[in-house]
Formats: sequence, structure tokens, C-alpha cells
Amino acid sequence: MSVQSAAADVDVDLRHLFASLARNWLRILVVTLAVNGLAFALAWFAAPHYKAETKLLIETRESVFTRPDGANDNDKPILDEEGVASEVEVIASTGILKQVALKLHLSRLPEFDETVNMSALGRLLVIAGLKSDPNEIPPEERVLKKMREKLNVYSVEKSRVIVIEFSSEDPRLAADIPNAIADAYIALQGNAKLESNSAATDWLAPEIADLSKRVKDAEAKVASYRAQSDLLMGGNNSVLATQQLSELSSELSRVRANRASAEATADSVRKALQNGGSLDAVPEVLSSELIQRLRERQVELKTNIADLSTTLLGNHPRIRALKSQLADLDGQIRSEAQKIMKGLLTQAQTAQARENQLMADVNTLKAASARAGEQQVELDALQREATAQRQLLETYLTRYREASSRKDRNYLPVDARVFSPAVAPSEPYFPKIGPIVGAAFVGSLLLMAIVTLLQELFSGRAMRPATGARFGQIEQVAMPATRQEPALAEIKEADDHAALDRTADAELPAAVAEEVAEDATAADAEPVRSILGEVDIEKAAENLIETGAARAIFVSPEGDEAAASAVLVAREVSDAGLRVLLLDLTASGAASRPMLDSGLFPGITNLLASEAQFSDVIHPDLYSDCHVIPVGTADPVRAMRAADRLPIIMQSLTTAYDLVVVECGPADAQGISRLVGEATEVFLSMLEPDDEVAQAAVTLIEGGYPDLILVTPIGHESPGTPVPGRRTAA
Repeated sequence: MSVQSAAADVDVDLRHLFASLARNWLRILVVTLAVNGLAFALAWFAAPHYKAETKLLIETRESVFTRPDGANDNDKPILDEEGVASEVEVIASTGILKQVALKLHLSRLPEFDETVNMSALGRLLVIAGLKSDPNEIPPEERVLKKMREKLNVYSVEKSRVIVIEFSSEDPRLAADIPNAIADAYIALQGNAKLESNSAATDWLAPEIADLSKRVKDAEAKVASYRAQSDLLMGGNNSVLATQQLSELSSELSRVRANRASAEATADSVRKALQNGGSLDAVPEVLSSELIQRLRERQVELKTNIADLSTTLLGNHPRIRALKSQLADLDGQIRSEAQKIMKGLLTQAQTAQARENQLMADVNTLKAASARAGEQQVELDALQREATAQRQLLETYLTRYREASSRKDRNYLPVDARVFSPAVAPSEPYFPKIGPIVGAAFVGSLLLMAIVTLLQELFSGRAMRPATGARFGQIEQVAMPATRQEPALAEIKEADDHAALDRTADAELPAAVAEEVAEDATAADAEPVRSILGEVDIEKAAENLIETGAARAIFVSPEGDEAAASAVLVAREVSDAGLRVLLLDLTASGAASRPMLDSGLFPGITNLLASEAQFSDVIHPDLYSDCHVIPVGTADPVRAMRAADRLPIIMQSLTTAYDLVVVECGPADAQGISRLVGEATEVFLSMLEPDDEVAQAAVTLIEGGYPDLILVTPIGHESPGTPVPGRRTAA
């Protein structure tokens, strides 16, 4: 079955969907076992492959005892993430792989060179041009290509560990190749250091010889210039003139200080003598021994005068004699102070003379020091050049000795080491029969389950209309080989009430209704026919085809026998090439039973009760290309509770089929209101023109269907009788 979705408002019936797995268990099991058998055969006959790995650690191998002088952590090689990634590329380089291939003679093995022991089938394919000739590629490139296919070099994340992984059909070879690659890499790094060391010694030797000559020349220039400039060196490694100038400057400062001190003292003594002040405040006066003795005598006289004043009067001769002696002492002290002042002035004059002499000497030394300074600048420049040349020479000599010792002793530590060499694996990593067969079993089982579920979904058997949905889903049932086009198109959304509002445009004039009613009361019903018009089955079918009607509503007031008109018209239109479906809404199933020969098929009541889907209730007519939806087997009371869904179902059926024929039985205008939509024709099926038919016609016309057409099945065979040329039941 092919499924055409009529709307998105559908639900998946999970119970029905997963029940399909149980219904198709045999097919699923057979396919799964077949896939497992194929997987087992492929795994069993596949050539085993072995894998081994060698692990390298990138680290600095130089120890603290052998590290060159002055080397620090900044001199270490780059060991960051980019540095490790660079080493990975070096390990997988063509040069190393060529060395390993040559060392292990890989070009002699068929695993690495398919030209070795090529099969007859392979040669025939090459001759026929179905396979490229491997001999056109150089043998070295063929071996390298195979090695790269089997080699995997990578660095462990967030570490300086490099893994060399190799796979081969030979377990011993799977271990030997990564170990050989690691050895070749370490040898390559050692050779690189050896070349670097040799290049350093080769470059340092002539540089040292040249530097030795330049150092000798620079030092000779320093000595020659020193002799020519007569730059005598004094203490503290300074020029003699500069040192003398410094000493004279110090002496001049001292003399100036002494002179200033003597002048200040003499001035203070002069002021004391002139103002008659006390001389006790002048230190130089007090430091004189004579003045000190005079002061002592003066104090003694003052004491005697004070003692005698207690018993004698002031004019007493003894007191007067003592006072006279005291006055003489004051005069002597002042006379001695004047002498001290003169001495200080003399000292100041001497200091002034010494200062003048020193000033002259300083000026002379300034000129000499200036000349010496200019000469010293040139001398310092020569000395710096000589010192720089000597330091560079010493550095080169140190490095040269270190490089020579490493070269002679062959000590060149490589910044990598193998800490986990590869060993020959005992078990192949491919094929793993158990996991392969298990994966094939699970995968095939899952795939077949998915295919089965998808088939069930696409067929529509697992779909059911959603609760409260406006649209249903219709599935196409098997049709005759002559009409394989789909019976259903895409279902469009329609308003529930758009097709029900027809009474305003189809109102019957009162005069017509009264005339029909009067004629219906007569014994002869010929007037009813004259007003409505009576047609047979063929004309009714032609009318539906010409007008392009989408719905044909048949009302049969005379019961089940009159329902034959709907069946005959549906078959007639279907034979004309249109897609037709008959919906049986009679209580007894009079319209669908002759088309199906049974009343036990699910139908419209099952659809309304949500017990079935469209694909379950649409059945093919046994005697034509028409489809039919019977009454069904569900509880009619329960089905009528969902009668509001009839407009939705009709809209869906109208979208899927060219014409939907509905047999309503003895229904009135209100009863068929849910079934009417755009492009709808209403027919009244009549066997005999009696009062019942006339009254039904009047009711329908008054109910808003003035274009009512009378049709009669009289003169046609029973719907259950096969007609030549039509499809018959198998």
C-alpha cells in the first residue's frame, strides 16, 4: 500500500505500530541471521592484523653536572604543545621511514609492495586496464605509501608523550617497525646535535685566533697611549693631577675655615673691649693661663673685700687698698685680652696669605687636571675595547673547550627517550569475531526493526485521526491494474460550517412548495414528476459528470430497495473513469452489502468511534472500480456521539476522490445538512410515485434543496449481480 497523507492532525497508534514487529518476526529473524552469517564469514576469512606501539617521552636529558656554565632554564629546548607536535611530524617524516624501510628490507615483503608475488588475477586486471599498474610507481614510494597507511603517530593530550603505532599482518614486524622508527628518530636527534656541535667548534676555532690577535693589539694601544700622555696614576687608581687637586682643595677649605674662625674671635674680643663688656664669654681669653691666674686673684680680692666689709666701713684703708688692687687686676686682664686679640688678627692674616697661595696652586692644578681628564677619556675608551675583546675571547675559549670535550668524549644527550618499547602482540586487533558478529546482529536487528516500523507508518496502518482533529487521513487500497493512479490527493483544510449554509441561496418560492404539496395529495403522482424531473441511472451519472459535482447525496424514503440507485450511479460514474467512493449511512447497510457480500466489514461507525482508520474502513467494490465505506460494526450510539465529525470526514473524502456518493436512507433535510458542501447534488431515489415520496420531496425542497432530482433504479439489474465487463470477485 502507498500512503498519501491527508492532513497533519493524525496520531500514531503505537500499539498497532509495534505490533507489526511481532507480525513480521520471521522476516526480521531471517534477515538478521543472514547478515550475521555473512559477517561471521567475512571475519573468519579476513587476514588478521596485529598492532603494537612504542612510546617516547620528550624531556631534557642534560644533567646539572654536565650543563655548560651559564646555562639556565631559558636555554632548554621548546617542550610546549607546539614543540611536541613538531616532533610528531619529524618522527613521521619521509627520511626516517626510508631508513626503517631500508633497514628492515620492507620492499621484499608482499605486504608493503604488491608487485612482489602478484597474483595472476591481479596481473590480468592490470592488463585489462581495470587496475592501475603498481610498477608505474617507484618501489620506494610504494613502500612508503603502505607504511603511512599502517602508521599512526600522535601525541598524548596534555603531555609530552609521543606514541608510534603500527599495524601489520606479522606480529613481530608490528613491534619491530615502531621500535626501529623510535631508534631512527633518536639517532637523528643525536646526529643533529653532533652536527651542531661540530659546526660550533669549526666556527669558534678561527674566531678565537682572530680575537687573540685583536686583544693583543688593543692592550698594546692602551700602554702606548699611557706612556705618551704621561698620565701618572695616584692612589685609588686616579690620575695624579686630579688627586693633587683634590688634596689642595681640601687644604684650601681648611685654611679658609681657620681664617674665618680667627677673624670672628678677634672681632668678638674687640667688641667686648670697646663696649666694656665681660670677656668671660670669649673662649680664647678664658684659655689664657695668665688671664686665668689674674681671674683667680681677682676672685680672691673680691672675697677679702666682702669679708672685711662686714666689720669695716668702705673708706677703711685696708678696704681701699684691696679695691685699688682689684682695679689693677681688671686693667691687666683687659691688657692681656688686647694681646690675645692682636694674636688672633695676626693668625687671620697668616691664614689669608696661605689661602692666597693655595688658590694659585689650585688654579694651576685645574688646568693640568682638565688636560688629564681629556686624555683619560681616550685612555678609558681604549681600555674598554681591550676589556671587551678579552671577555669575548675568554667566553669563546670556554665554549670551545666545552664543545671540544663533548665531541671528543661523544657526549651528546638527546632530549627524548623510549620508556615503553613495542612488544610483539599475541592477539590480533582485527578481526574480532565476537564484537563484529555482535555488532552485525544488533545493527541488522535494529535496521530491520526500523524498516518494518517505517513500512507500517508509510502504509498508514499505524495512523489514526487525532482526537478533535479537523481532518482525517485516507489510505489508498489496492486497485485494479488498469487504474494504478492514486485514489487520494492531498487533503485541504476546510471550514466545518462553510458547506452547511445553503438555505439563504436555495429558498424555495412558496408558490412552488404549495403546488408540489397539492399534487402530492392526488392519487396520481405524475405532477411531482413534472415539477422535479425524473431521470434514470445513466442520466443521473451523466449529470454528475457534466456538472463536476463532488458530492451526491441520495435520500431513499421507500427503504432499502430504493438504495440501489446510489450503488448503480456510483458504479456508472466509476466506469466512466472517475474515482468514486460510496458512503453507506443506512441503518441496515442496504447500499454497501451488495458491493461487499458481507456486513461484517469495519465502516463509518468504526471510524466515528475511533476504532479504525481510513485505511481500515475503505474497501473495493467486488463488481466495479468503485470504493465503498460500509456502515461498520461499531456501536451506533457511540458512533453518533461523534456525528459532528461527519463534515470533516466528508471534506477529507471529497479531497481524495472525484465523487463521493452518500446513501442516507429515509433522511430529511436536517439529517443531510452535515453532508452537504460545495458542488453537491441531492437525489431522491424513487421506486413508486406514492404519497411518501411526494412528502419527502416537499420536505427536502422546503428544507433548502430546490434542485432536488428524482432518480429511479427501475429497469436496471440488482446491484449485487455481476455485469459483463466489470470486475468480479476473485
